[in-house]
Amino acid sequence: MFTNDMMECKQDEIVMQGMDPSALEALINFAYNGHLAIDQQNVQSLLMGASFLQLQNIKDACCTFLRERLHPKNCLGVRQFAETMMCAVLYESANSFIHQHFVEVSMSEEFLALPFEDLLELVSREELNVKSEEQVFEAALAWVRYDRDQREPCLPEILSKIRLPLCRPQFLTDRVQQDDLVRCCHKCWDLVNEAKDYHLMPERRLHLPAFKTRPRCCTSIAGLIYAVGGLNSAANFYAGVAVNVVEVFDPIANRWEKCQPMTTARSRVGVAVLNGLLYAIGGYDGQLRLSTVEVYNPEMDSWSKVGSMNSRRSAMGTVVLDGQIYVCGGYDGISSLNSVETYSPETDKWTVVTPMSSNCSAAGVTVFEGRIYVSGGYDGLQIFSSVEYYNHHTATWHPVASMLNKRCRHGAASLGSKMFVCGGYDGSGFLSIAEVYSSMANQWYLIVPMNTRRSRVSLVANCGRLYCVGGYDGQSNLSSVEMYDPETNRWTFMAPMVCHEGGVGVGRIPLLPI
Repeated sequence: MFTNDMMECKQDEIVMQGMDPSALEALINFAYNGHLAIDQQNVQSLLMGASFLQLQNIKDACCTFLRERLHPKNCLGVRQFAETMMCAVLYESANSFIHQHFVEVSMSEEFLALPFEDLLELVSREELNVKSEEQVFEAALAWVRYDRDQREPCLPEILSKIRLPLCRPQFLTDRVQQDDLVRCCHKCWDLVNEAKDYHLMPERRLHLPAFKTRPRCCTSIAGLIYAVGGLNSAANFYAGVAVNVVEVFDPIANRWEKCQPMTTARSRVGVAVLNGLLYAIGGYDGQLRLSTVEVYNPEMDSWSKVGSMNSRRSAMGTVVLDGQIYVCGGYDGISSLNSVETYSPETDKWTVVTPMSSNCSAAGVTVFEGRIYVSGGYDGLQIFSSVEYYNHHTATWHPVASMLNKRCRHGAASLGSKMFVCGGYDGSGFLSIAEVYSSMANQWYLIVPMNTRRSRVSLVANCGRLYCVGGYDGQSNLSSVEMYDPETNRWTFMAPMVCHEGGVGVGRIPLLPI
């Protein structure tokens, strides 16, 4: 304004439009003395002034101030302000906070005052941290009732974004269909009937939009990572000395602590987390492949036995989908398996479902976009690069693009809209390379490799990042842990395990929503 040939440089007096006088004075003083006091009263005007005057350091400091004071009662307003001021980092922080604290946020005045489009976008989010879909329904109904006359016509569209089939049948009958807002609307009744049909006629489930039957998953919320079984530090990788040791990692404190051991020693064990409980499935005890299963209750700090699988298996893939545990493939002591079993905690029974297209052990198995993906693996003769997914609605397997590298004993996990694999063994070497899969492009891409070569490694998503735990580098069993941040595309070492080296199964138990 003053150093270029603009008209302001020739004026004696210049009016600064849209600037708070006290904020401008504080910014000018800062230019001279390097000091600036940011508080609740001036932070917004300072940020606006710093943005106008292109003072990036001040803008960043104001964003940090607001980010550290996010609260269920102010986060929606902060997000809107961040979007207006084009503060991308603050916007994402507020967004993540809203997802993590959705239930508390839904009780705030800011939530009840949301415009329809913003409310619709929020209840559609995959990342909402809720115990059940019923909490989303209650939040939406509260929003409608806040201004019933104006908002009641919006209810059918809002209800179409809520995953009613995931609500309990009792809730659908006693709460949803009894609500006077729902009873007065034929379109709402159709959605309720659709949800009831989901429970009454399972064969029709495949006709529902996929998102309606997929539980929400808030990967940005902190969870505790459990390392289960595996090999102790004195064990030779191939000696098969299994342990029953379990330890838990707090990613916020960056600390591992020992917890209650299993009743059975297990290496190459399958681990699953369902309804806040940690399941240790099958594995190898040093002599036999196991079919037995035990479950850990973190609140009681105790293990108990549940129903055994139909087959003995170690080195299988284990995932949870729609309230069921699935185990895929593995090794029974004689050969690699193509069989798949699913466990229902309600019946305590394992049921055999459609087998994979190939016999396969030590594959990478994860749930991605509501389907079970199996990548790579070993059939006793060859190591695969192929990938296939299982559609549990149709009970069918389908091939997709192969990985760029063949691998077995690797880690696999999904995070956001991508699926990741890392490490493993390709038949001649132990790998540090990592890949990411895009379903939209049906293509794999390389990302930055890990710092360490790791075979028989576990990968788990937590707090919006990936944690790669343990493994074997070709010479030694590993206690080390690396964390991948997709925003920086970097792997960083975290605190190493205390009791384990190699061969662990890993599960993440999310902290309960408020």
